Amino acid sequence: MSETYKDPEGSWDLIIEPPSKWFDFRFHELVEYKDLLLLLIRRDFVAAYKQTILGPLWYFIQPIMKTMVYMFVFGNIANLGTDGIPQPLFYFSGTILWSYFSQTLRNSANTFNTSAPLFRKIYFPRMVVPISYVAKGLITVLIQSILLLTFYFYYKMTGSVFETSAWVLVLPILLFQLGALGIGLGVIVSSWTTKYRDLKQLLSFGMQLWMYCTPIVYPLSNIPEKWMWVYYVNPVAPIIEMFRYSLLGSGHLPLKSWLISLPVSIVVLLLGIAIFNRNERTFIDVI
Repeated sequence: MSETYKDPEGSWDLIIEPPSKWFDFRFHELVEYKDLLLLLIRRDFVAAYKQTILGPLWYFIQPIMKTMVYMFVFGNIANLGTDGIPQPLFYFSGTILWSYFSQTLRNSANTFNTSAPLFRKIYFPRMVVPISYVAKGLITVLIQSILLLTFYFYYKMTGSVFETSAWVLVLPILLFQLGALGIGLGVIVSSWTTKYRDLKQLLSFGMQLWMYCTPIVYPLSNIPEKWMWVYYVNPVAPIIEMFRYSLLGSGHLPLKSWLISLPVSIVVLLLGIAIFNRNERTFIDVI
């Protein structure tokens, strides 16, 4: 702390300082502002489908509609296989995971732009905002998993052959990894878009391209050998494959590529925090 902020009499009970280091992540402040975090999560849930007729049912309707489109286009017209997994299970599982990741990344990427009026008025740990996006996305996945399990037990009772493996225990790690990767990349983009606004347009295009480079609508076995390098450099791909294998016991177990993508996701998260903290000091002046 600089000389300006010294309080020899000890009369101050709160000192607000900008981050002094790249990795100055003040976890204790997040704990102190947990009520604000809960408020932001609640706000996002209420605002998502406010003044709609079906309300929270859209949390189920949207992935169902996407699943039906994928079944029609990729399952029936393109005739892509699903490695023996029933089509609704295959496409629905990929859809909810990709939506969780992409929405976390997109929302985190807009942190500085959308929250600038709030940041100008009051101090609170800025990371509370992107963390609220991750928490909201995680809760959405858990809600949609109810429907996924409904599909699962229906096909089990109708004689479909697939078995849940012991790898199901890593599902919480996979969800954490997706969230870490999404928020890490998101806050990096958010920090850069304060100066370079056209990155928002590139992000929109890039996310569409990224989805088709990830085994969401096709299994890993459908990728030609000459294009497998795309899979290996995509940290999201082994997470999706690992999730399907863990829950359904079918497809490919990408253990080696997943063990590589896991530390990559952590590094991206730490790098995002560092860049976010660095940019937090001056973004109000340039946004």
